[in-house]
Amino acid sequence: MGDVAMTVPVLLGLVKQYPDVKITVVSKAFFKPIFSAIPNVDFASVHTHHRHKGLLGLYRLYIDLKSKNITHVADLHNVLRSKIVRTLFALSGKKVAFTDKGRAEKKELTRLEAKQIQPLKTMFQRHVETFQKLGFDIDLNEPVFLQKEAIPLKVTHLVGEKKERWIGIAPFAHHDRKKYPLDLMQQVVEGLASDKTVKILLFGGGLHEKKLLDTMASGLSNVYNLAGNVSFDSELHVISNLDVMLSMDSGNAHLAAMYGIETITLWGATHPFAGFTPFNQPFLNGLISDRTKYPFLPTSVYGNKNVPGYEDAMRTILPGTVIAKVRSALQQ
Repeated sequence: MGDVAMTVPVLLGLVKQYPDVKITVVSKAFFKPIFSAIPNVDFASVHTHHRHKGLLGLYRLYIDLKSKNITHVADLHNVLRSKIVRTLFALSGKKVAFTDKGRAEKKELTRLEAKQIQPLKTMFQRHVETFQKLGFDIDLNEPVFLQKEAIPLKVTHLVGEKKERWIGIAPFAHHDRKKYPLDLMQQVVEGLASDKTVKILLFGGGLHEKKLLDTMASGLSNVYNLAGNVSFDSELHVISNLDVMLSMDSGNAHLAAMYGIETITLWGATHPFAGFTPFNQPFLNGLISDRTKYPFLPTSVYGNKNVPGYEDAMRTILPGTVIAKVRSALQQ
């Protein structure tokens, strides 16, 4: 989801600077709401378990897309499936470009030894370069954000009208090494909830995370769990109305940033230097595990590697530090 959300600021820049260009976003149907408010954008759903499964399915996808009179193809994912589809377009004479994800540089950044690290290109810069290859120069120096959406009635029934400041907290990530320990996050939630002028909205997905968030919110009158209670589309509308989002290095951070919401991120095995800092967020909004105590960090680009002895790296980010950072963002 984070990879998908990171394309939004680039597409917003593209449609602003090239208003006559029509865009077809090709992705899983679940992600369609992310793009629904972008002008000149159509959405084509990929069904990798049905119509578009396997090589024959990818050929069907090519045929489905070909009927839309596509003239340029930007492969922003650059994986096996998208490579096959873009190759079919290239063979038919269409102009094709793909995003260089910088895998070699990222491998160097995450080598398991003590090291000095430098920031790599952001994914936004890499996507801009992809469109440049197609003849579209996009300037992100004047960022464009998605607009605030109306709060759905179901959310209002759940948490009340927005009269206080809203803090979003998304404590989960796909991989364990990107998750802030739940006992520490509980301290963060309770510390922030002690301020009754704010409401805290918890985000997650699936039955397991819903149960954990129900426990986290238990007994706290101004903490609400949205997981399992509202649709993804409604969650996006809520996110657009937040005053600040606290997230892991995960999709919710990028969803908040595409609305221009102040976003605080916590980093464990990963690091902002790999290029995944949420769009237009200052570097200081990322709270990073202690590299003096854990000098191999970052140990992974995506947080999917378990390095012995580094399991507790995120415990070096103290709850008090997180609380102070969120409160500072609210004051701004």
